[in-house]
Amino acid sequence: MDFEILKIRQHPELKNKAAEWFSGKWEIPTGEYLSSMDECIQCAEAVPQWYIALCGNAIAGGCGVIENDFHERHDLAPNLCALYVEPIFRCMGLAGQLLEFALGDMRSFGVGTLYLVTEHRSFYERYGWNFMCTSRGDDGCEMRLYAHRT
Repeated sequence: MDFEILKIRQHPELKNKAAEWFSGKWEIPTGEYLSSMDECIQCAEAVPQWYIALCGNAIAGGCGVIENDFHERHDLAPNLCALYVEPIFRCMGLAGQLLEFALGDMRSFGVGTLYLVTEHRSFYERYGWNFMCTSRGDDGCEMRLYAHRT
C-alpha cells in the first residue's frame, strides 16, 4: 500500500483535519495541536513540526516534533511525539516511514539528535532508537527515554 507523507508546514490546508485527528488519538485538545501547527507553518524553525501520512484522503498515521513531550528531561530536546498509525494500516511499515521522514526533516534543519519518551519496549529499537534512561512524565509516571542521531 502506498502512503503519502506530508509536512503540515507545506500543506497548511490540512492543519484542521490533522489537529482533529491527533486530538482524537491522544486526548489533547484540538486547539493545542492547532496552536503548535500554526507555529510550525508561520516560522522557519526546526521545532515544532507536524507530519501526516495519507492513504487516499484518509489520515493513516502521523507524528510531530516538539521541544518537550511532557517529561522532566527538558535538556533532551527536541522530542518526536504523537506517533500513531491507524490499526488498519499497522504492520505495513508506516511507523518506520514516519520515523525516517521526521528524522530526515530534522537533519535538514541541522538537528543532530532527536529524542522520544514512550512506555513501549523494543518497538523503537527496531528503527535504530537507543534507550537512554527513564524519565518521569508530567503525570508522575515513569517512561522510557530514547535517542536517535539524525
